[in-house]
Amino acid sequence: MSEPPGIAVSSGSAPPEAMPRPDAPTAPKTPAAQRVLPLRHPGRWIVTAVVLVLVAQILHGLVTNPFYQWDRFAYWFLRPVILDGLLITLEVTAYSAVLGLLGGVLLALARLSPSPVLRSLSWLYTWLFRSVPLIVVLLFLYNFSALYQTLSVGVPFGPAFFTFDESRLATDMVVAVVGLSLNEAAYASEVVRGGLLSVDQGQHEAACALGLPKRYQFARIMFPQALRSITPNYVNQLIGLVKATSLVFYVSLLDLFGSVQSMGATYPGDIVPLLLVATTWYLILTSIVSVIQFYVERHYSRGALRTLPPTPLQKVWTALRELRARVQRETAT
Repeated sequence: MSEPPGIAVSSGSAPPEAMPRPDAPTAPKTPAAQRVLPLRHPGRWIVTAVVLVLVAQILHGLVTNPFYQWDRFAYWFLRPVILDGLLITLEVTAYSAVLGLLGGVLLALARLSPSPVLRSLSWLYTWLFRSVPLIVVLLFLYNFSALYQTLSVGVPFGPAFFTFDESRLATDMVVAVVGLSLNEAAYASEVVRGGLLSVDQGQHEAACALGLPKRYQFARIMFPQALRSITPNYVNQLIGLVKATSLVFYVSLLDLFGSVQSMGATYPGDIVPLLLVATTWYLILTSIVSVIQFYVERHYSRGALRTLPPTPLQKVWTALRELRARVQRETAT
């Protein structure tokens, strides 16, 4: 049996339909290694250059301007009077932050309570202290003894069990801490309430279905989840509290700002370096609080994120590895 002319059939060859046609177009050959050029952004480079020039001019002015008196800044920065004022600032901030947060938690729970009396009182407290300036609260408490010389605990309109002398009880430190705590609790209550409301309703239903006590539900289930939302907002309040401690100078408490003001009145030629000293210490304090905020947020995001955000040190190492890999690619090509 003879085969048709022009077609050779063998046992290992491809079928006729798999053979390339002579008139079929051939695909263009791609190079083995093709480099993709990045898109140019001239506007970005121009803006970056302008910003760097402005930053360089500001830094040059800070360093070379004799008006700042950096030698006097170095003299005052670690003076005992400044460090004593800094210690008072830290004490007032710590006490007010703890008491303000505790008061905020209680006010938030009262605001979410089914009792209309508790809800109304919590709303009234928050409305009042968010409306009145902090300096007014401090001055009012500082002159509180003019209104009430003695404080008593007992039956309303009846006999008193305990009586206190308000002038001895309300020292400058107590007035400062109480005033800041009352003001801080009003803002912290809204932060805590917002965090509690951010917890999914299914968590409440699951906890109730398991028959867990209300106290256990709040302490072990609701509040830890709410902290993811509470932490960044309350740390903003804490940073504001650090700066708000400068107002306690008006109730005769020499904190960091009060010490700077006192020394500025004694040495009027050093006002600018003293203000720079106070500014630098406030920057250091707020930076420390920001670092603590990052790690607290990172801790409470473990159950919400698959990958934890990198720490600043990890970011630096990652950037160095990427730079090294980029240099190696550039060298290879």
